[in-house]
Amino acid sequence: MRILSGIKIAVIAKIILVSLALAILGLLMQSAFMNGDVQIGSFLAVAMVLIALIYFTKISIPMKFFLPGLLLLITFVVVPVVYTVSMAAYQYKTGNKLSKPEALAMLQKSDAFAQVPTEPRYDLKLGWCDGKYGDAKPVAGPICALVTDYTTDKYFLATADKFTVVPKNLVTFSKLGLPNGVTQTGAQPAWEEFYPDEYATYDKLLNATRFKYDKPGMFMKAEGYSVMAVYAARITYDSKADAFTDIKTGAIYKDNGKGNYANTKNAKDVMTPGWRAVVWFDNFVALFTDPSISQPLISVFIWTLVFATTTVITQFALGLLIAIVLQKKIKARWLYRSIIILPYAMPSIMSILIWGGMLNTDFGAVNNLISLIAGHKIHLNWLTDPTLARSAVLLVNLWLGFPYFYLISSGALQAIPAELTEAASIDGASGGQTFRRITLPLLMQMLTPLLISSFAFNFNNFNLIFLLTGGGPRDVLGGASAGATDILISYTYNIAFSKGTENFGLASAISILIFVVVAAISLYGIRRSKVLETFA
Repeated sequence: MRILSGIKIAVIAKIILVSLALAILGLLMQSAFMNGDVQIGSFLAVAMVLIALIYFTKISIPMKFFLPGLLLLITFVVVPVVYTVSMAAYQYKTGNKLSKPEALAMLQKSDAFAQVPTEPRYDLKLGWCDGKYGDAKPVAGPICALVTDYTTDKYFLATADKFTVVPKNLVTFSKLGLPNGVTQTGAQPAWEEFYPDEYATYDKLLNATRFKYDKPGMFMKAEGYSVMAVYAARITYDSKADAFTDIKTGAIYKDNGKGNYANTKNAKDVMTPGWRAVVWFDNFVALFTDPSISQPLISVFIWTLVFATTTVITQFALGLLIAIVLQKKIKARWLYRSIIILPYAMPSIMSILIWGGMLNTDFGAVNNLISLIAGHKIHLNWLTDPTLARSAVLLVNLWLGFPYFYLISSGALQAIPAELTEAASIDGASGGQTFRRITLPLLMQMLTPLLISSFAFNFNNFNLIFLLTGGGPRDVLGGASAGATDILISYTYNIAFSKGTENFGLASAISILIFVVVAAISLYGIRRSKVLETFA
């Protein structure tokens, strides 16, 4: 009975937990669809179906354990990878973030019009045409403007659809001599001024209204409540040809297939804003053909290789050296070991920031120590001189990484059978020969996968570069897009998120290039080391 009772409790708990998970996913799905995120909503809907099917049926027992991990893998690994690959095929940057309908609407809005300087600015009074004023407010027609040109002593009534010349003898004036009404006669509409509280009530309507003007291609727009200015279209749009025409120059702008309307006679003359457009491999081609991109990219790529390779070699060499030394039975060995692993035990972010302060030119501890040794004040620009900045990056990374290699080297040394070194010693081999021909080859065979993973990590060591130097020093005045210590990942970050020059499509293309390079180098290293043959 207790067993059956336990089973029932487990089943009830499962139903409650799964139902709770489905409810949460359902709320997220609903929110996604309401916000227009159809892809996210669809994924959540599929996930809900799979969860219900797997946990409420016996269709597959193993999937009950694999499904959570599978969904997380898809969400946080597969989807970002697919999104990055897809974004690399888009023109997606500052000025090209909207959809085409949104960009087209913005191009046709008021910012596509300009005030006509040759036309007069009129005095304005607002009211209703054909309204019936009594003791109460009028039964209103369209919003109507009484426009006055005092330089010519002419009066007009304008709505969004009509522009009417009003004889002066039909205009009534206040005691101050300001027009406040128009008398109806024949086809002439009656007009009276707004009540004071109506100005605020119809403020939005006034701002949205384009009043008709008597010249083709022009219209009037209120500027506040007392001035009317004349505007004309800067550009006109032909929906059939999907093209804009500049009224002043006659230039024609057509869809260039890359997210912008471009001048048919000058491809570099484009209209903004543009839109996200599929450009397929253009971002990849630009990496090698556009000098503004390819030249800094090559220098950054070379430095990235040097940085990652030098880091792995120095960290491994120092870690192995210390591991060999501490294999000897020396006093307080436990204390030395504890001190050595401190840089690895501390959060790397804190260590990097502390090193940044220590390398300060004016009051940093490193310059103070060098000054003390030299006997006079030394001002080394560790973070502003390109060569010193790169040296500082390598130095700090050595400090952060050598304890890791000390730990793995210590373990690997203990795994080497003592019989091998003893046999070599009996055969007359020196310590150096034993290390070169027995110890080091065995270590490399065991540690090659870890060396490769360390290379891949340092190839993308964003935290160190961002926190210590920010990728600099950078020749901003010279227009440099990459700094002396920028590696590929920090250079990509700057391209994607620099203020005013964001380019997500190009950054995605560089991210794919980084993946290909790291994967190729890692695969080559594993094959050359023949590590996989050991496990075959």
